[in-house]
Amino acid sequence: MRSADNFDSPGASGSSRLSGLQITTFLLCAFVAMIDGFDTQAIALSAPQIAGTWLVEPAMFGGVFASGLLGALVGALVFGVAADRLGRKPGLLVAILLFSLVSLVTPYTHTLTELTIVRFITGIGLGGALPGVIAVTSEYSPAHRRATIVSLMFCGFPLGAVAGGLAAAILIPTHGWPILFYIGGIVPLLLLPAIAFFVPESVRFLALRGRHEEAGKILRRMNGLEDWDREAPGAAADAGSIGALFRGGRALGTAILSVTFLLSLMLAYFLVNWLPLLAQQAGVGMKNAVLGVAALNLGAIFGCLIIGRLADRQGPALPIGCAYAAGGAAIAMIGQSAESGALLLTLCFVAGALSIGAQMCVVALGAIFYDTAVRATGVGWLLGTGRIGAIIGPILGGVLIARGVPASSLFVIAGGISLLAALGAFAMGWFVLRPAAAR
Repeated sequence: MRSADNFDSPGASGSSRLSGLQITTFLLCAFVAMIDGFDTQAIALSAPQIAGTWLVEPAMFGGVFASGLLGALVGALVFGVAADRLGRKPGLLVAILLFSLVSLVTPYTHTLTELTIVRFITGIGLGGALPGVIAVTSEYSPAHRRATIVSLMFCGFPLGAVAGGLAAAILIPTHGWPILFYIGGIVPLLLLPAIAFFVPESVRFLALRGRHEEAGKILRRMNGLEDWDREAPGAAADAGSIGALFRGGRALGTAILSVTFLLSLMLAYFLVNWLPLLAQQAGVGMKNAVLGVAALNLGAIFGCLIIGRLADRQGPALPIGCAYAAGGAAIAMIGQSAESGALLLTLCFVAGALSIGAQMCVVALGAIFYDTAVRATGVGWLLGTGRIGAIIGPILGGVLIARGVPASSLFVIAGGISLLAALGAFAMGWFVLRPAAAR
């Protein structure tokens, strides 16, 4: 008998066909990631109008951006541990309810202090939802397609950011900035019943907890196996333990992935939060600034699909590392495109396909690296440490902008961060994945 952690969903061997339950689960998880991306883009694209309405300097929004990311750090850690101890689904539902309700409160803020507090609470819910959806998607994906499916699910994040950019361009001029947060609150509330009814608890989690009858019912719904494998006694001892991420041969991988996540999210959130303001200040106009963000996120969707497929076929380290390295060059060139809107859009698309696409595939790598007992905790830890970088990115951008650093230099710095992330991916392959494969 295999352990539950080695269980492969139907389609893992023989037929590659996925069941309707699996596809529905992946789509609903993608919608949750999409809402996260929408919300992240909503605050960035609302910032110019809020700054004008409240008569505050744009550089002051570094703290607002950072507060949401700090909340996401807290949420990822707390809800990640809870998902490994109590189950993926309960925490996911609570997190969605939390950020939905607080998003609806956002338009009623009137000062930067109020907005900062609300963004922090919203971030707890948004950050708390991600470990659950990543773990569920990973644990219902066939092993030979796991990186592709998890990356595809996480395409919801940049797709939501694109939707946020389009909504901002269309709705803010006529309805004002609050409309984005009404959408960001109402849509997930409408989605909540579907997630509660259709998304099952993880079969691997149920197996780990000895809840074999519940797991069997889910497998039958998937047209899966009647006789599936039981988890060995005591296998759940590490469940929900952050310390376990640094035991059992996981320490080096956890350390490398943590640094890579930190650098990667520092880069991504710097670009997402400051690109609209920097592009506008560089003289390309608000329209091209908004389209540049949309191109960045569309590129990320395109890139993560290719990188994820290569990761499943050739191993993740090499394609992810090469994408980060090439993306760094594209990002550095964005600062030289101020006089051409077309060049700006092209470079944003390429940078998104390579650097942001690689960042989304690193999420899949984290989910694959950890086993069932600590998967949500591990993903939560990585997202949490990544959020530290995501906090540093916007604050660093605000400080440098306030000191008059030109946009061209800022994008060169961002390109260098992408190169450092590439080194992290290569190190993960050479020092962790390669020795593990040789054993």
